[in-house]
Amino acid sequence: MKDAAPETIFLKDYAEPHHWVREVHLTFRLAPTETRVLSRITFVPNAQNAGDLVLNGEDLKLITATVDGAIVPMDVSDTHLRIKSADLPTKPFTFEAEVEISPETNTALEGLYMSNGMYCTQCEAEGFRKITYYPDRPDVMATFTVRIESDQPVMLSNGNPTASGEGWAEWHDPWPKPSYLFALVAGDLVNHPDRFTTKSGRDVELNIYVRPGDEDKCAFGMEALKSSMKWDEDTYGREYDLDIFNIVAVDDFNMGAMENKGLNIFNSSCVLASKETSTDANFERIEGIIAHEYFHNWTGNRITCRDWFQLCLKEGLTVYRDQMFSGDMRSHPVKRIEEVLQLRARQFREDNGPLAHPVRPESFVEINNFYTATVYEKGAEIIGMLRRILGDEDYYKGCNLYFDRHDGQAVTIEDWLKAFEDATGRDLSHFQQWYSQAGTPRLKVSEAWEDGTLTLTFTQTTPPTPGQPDKKPQLIPIAVGLIGPNGDEVVPTTILTLSEETQSFTFDGLGARPVASILRDFSAPVILEREIDAATRAFLLANDTDPFQKWEMGRMLAKDTLIDMITRDATPATDYLDAIKAVLTDESLDPAFRALVLGLPSEDDIAQTLFDAGQTPHPQKIHAARQTLRQTLAIHLSDACPTLFRQLETPTFVPDADGSGKRSLRMAVLGLMTLNDGGEAARALYAKADNMTEQLGSLSALLAAGLGAEEIQAFEKQWKNDRLVMDKWYTMQVVHAAPDSTATTVETLTQHPDFTLRNPNRFRAVFGALTANHAGFHHASGAGYETLANHLIKLDKLNPQTTARMCGSFETWRRYDADRQALIRAQLERILATEDLSRDTTEMVNRILGD
Repeated sequence: MKDAAPETIFLKDYAEPHHWVREVHLTFRLAPTETRVLSRITFVPNAQNAGDLVLNGEDLKLITATVDGAIVPMDVSDTHLRIKSADLPTKPFTFEAEVEISPETNTALEGLYMSNGMYCTQCEAEGFRKITYYPDRPDVMATFTVRIESDQPVMLSNGNPTASGEGWAEWHDPWPKPSYLFALVAGDLVNHPDRFTTKSGRDVELNIYVRPGDEDKCAFGMEALKSSMKWDEDTYGREYDLDIFNIVAVDDFNMGAMENKGLNIFNSSCVLASKETSTDANFERIEGIIAHEYFHNWTGNRITCRDWFQLCLKEGLTVYRDQMFSGDMRSHPVKRIEEVLQLRARQFREDNGPLAHPVRPESFVEINNFYTATVYEKGAEIIGMLRRILGDEDYYKGCNLYFDRHDGQAVTIEDWLKAFEDATGRDLSHFQQWYSQAGTPRLKVSEAWEDGTLTLTFTQTTPPTPGQPDKKPQLIPIAVGLIGPNGDEVVPTTILTLSEETQSFTFDGLGARPVASILRDFSAPVILEREIDAATRAFLLANDTDPFQKWEMGRMLAKDTLIDMITRDATPATDYLDAIKAVLTDESLDPAFRALVLGLPSEDDIAQTLFDAGQTPHPQKIHAARQTLRQTLAIHLSDACPTLFRQLETPTFVPDADGSGKRSLRMAVLGLMTLNDGGEAARALYAKADNMTEQLGSLSALLAAGLGAEEIQAFEKQWKNDRLVMDKWYTMQVVHAAPDSTATTVETLTQHPDFTLRNPNRFRAVFGALTANHAGFHHASGAGYETLANHLIKLDKLNPQTTARMCGSFETWRRYDADRQALIRAQLERILATEDLSRDTTEMVNRILGD
């Protein structure tokens, strides 16, 4: 029987399952196209919500199914197996089933699939239903015992190993978990081993499993894992709770990594690292992702989500924890700026378009479409605001009560906040609105000065978003400091809590009118609208004690300069150029910070700024202005750059904060030098580079200057057998392609023998780069739109999840001119008209169109 079209699921309709699960026993007899999965599941009727037994199941061939050993009537459809309550025992019973699945042909990479001969799983959010019949929802938690039968030399699952022999292995996870945390891996793998002793004395075996040949790329990941384990003990008091912790690197993976209990499965790009093949940015990303997945052991695994609408609870909290960790490992100011850059580029864009949704959505058709920047990054910002409002002591009190109260449970946002209310006596009902109201608040500020008193008046508004035309005031923590006319800080950082639409705050007893530093450390995810001239921005850039605001002022000076160049055909002001030079040459500042100040706003950022100001952005004009400003900076800084380039050399490569910061600034300087010296310094560095940061950095500098034809060929010849480095090769060519030839470059690369739609990393390397090339993607011909749509239609047949996420590249379509809107609409409608289009992509395209 075929089910009807997928329906919208609503948070308000949540109901407990009719049956709970106590124990799960699974046996896997692995074969590429005929894997047999035998399940034995102990069900307990839910006296509070009696009803039929409803089990999810997709792409399964049912062989047998019984209840307490007997065959009973059941309805089997494409998506469910249902047994009526009248045919079930009223007491606990055992459901047994045998199904057949085909991992080798599972190109969606959900459930059990194969990657280069290795069996592996991805069950979040709803992949377990492609393995066997089960109530595949996060509030159903049970212990799992797994037996794997295979000729593969390594066979892994969740929990601890209990027994093994020739051709089989058994695992038992004593901690109840939902099905989305189930994991299995079997393949020809080698391990990089280590050990960790917890504070309470538990000796934990650690392994990173990789394909033969990748053993030399595991050491950094292992150190990151051990650092994460210690940090979580020291900072949150959370210890690891099994005898073994395994990580497996997989080439074909839709996401970055997965926190399966005791068996984390990683996209190989997020765990494999060596100085020859990985950049400093790769090392930093790997460190953060390993921490994120490990921290999920408590914030996601031991305590999980009641339903998928609560996804922001486990993800937002865990993102915040990994951000704290990365700041402690490296530089909090630099890390905070990087977080804000990502938030503005991804989440603000999401909040400002047709895909806007609350951090906790009210409904969905396909939950995979809500693994978004709003859920993750904005969810983390909410945790950060909670900590700022409560203070450190009360924040950790609330966390400890949450862990103690809800260990082993599937919970909600209300449960999370109630722990803080009970621990601190605070009323957080207004704060809870951050989870339910979509959109980025706009915060306007005005100043008044009289008789030694500075008054700051804030007014907040949030624009309408889909389904939420009317907005209420949010509870917003605003970090403010005051800088005196001589550049000294006269009032240190103070948290002002804005709870009303308009509210004023006063600072008394001031000897002279200060300059306000507002939204320090980016204390809330808002857009600050402030009338401030270039001289004041330059003053704060030079004197502000808050690193974020110092960077922000440089950023705003650059943005103002670009807007003037685009709209008024102005030339870059000498004051701006001198201010940037002063920061660049200030050796008291962190090199990584200086590199961030030197960086210009992205073309997409400028397009959104123009749109917010009521103007229609022209991609080619934006591109031309940004190129002109880079060239102007290169000339203005030409006397300082060569000296800095020499001074910042790091004879020994160490991927720590100090070394990576120096190389970051050195590569930024090299990019400007290349615009002046015809590529002489970049070619020399490329020829002798012994690490990927400098090799790729010098290649990027050449390509950005329209050079590097020989080097890009040499790069391919050198790295043609390294799949992850070759992803970089693809990306560099598209990102740096001229706008007129971007689509042609993409089409050429898709004909390369090593290009494949089946590998998400390779697809994103090319088409993620296409959408990042703003002027190329939005070329007036529409070739960029058509090229992306052509390949999304092909990919949807293989991998709906990746297809739907890449459709998000069209979400800003309404900010452009009528001709471009018509071109994009035509491609979206063409995608939507595709026969048998997946529900993932159908939902996403319909939301983007917003008709």
